[in-house]
Amino acid sequence: MRNTKQNSLIFNIINNSYSHLDAYSIYELCKKEIPNISLGTVYRNLASLVNNHKIIRIKIDGIYRYDKNIRHSHFICHKCGCIIDIFDDGFKDIKTIDGNIVDDYEIKYKGICKKCMKGERK
Repeated sequence: MRNTKQNSLIFNIINNSYSHLDAYSIYELCKKEIPNISLGTVYRNLASLVNNHKIIRIKIDGIYRYDKNIRHSHFICHKCGCIIDIFDDGFKDIKTIDGNIVDDYEIKYKGICKKCMKGERK
């Protein structure tokens, strides 16, 4: 994987964000640093970062969002769509299941967030 200016910028945007950005939001942030960057370049670099396990891709309601590659789970609110990182979900790293080797897993919890339950989000 080549370490280009665009690649480094996209990686840093994702690793400094807590918003689980989609590709277009990352593109908009990239344009502030590299005005002539194309959306295609962002997509290619996102794919490369995902394929090289530098970042993770989460699909929620048909939209890919990107996050740091730190072992954690996510809570997704049915009402407002917010994504909350869960770092202590009680699961331990599982190496095998019934003799099968596990090299990755993804856990998504779904429900209603605290703010929606209080009526703060619409």
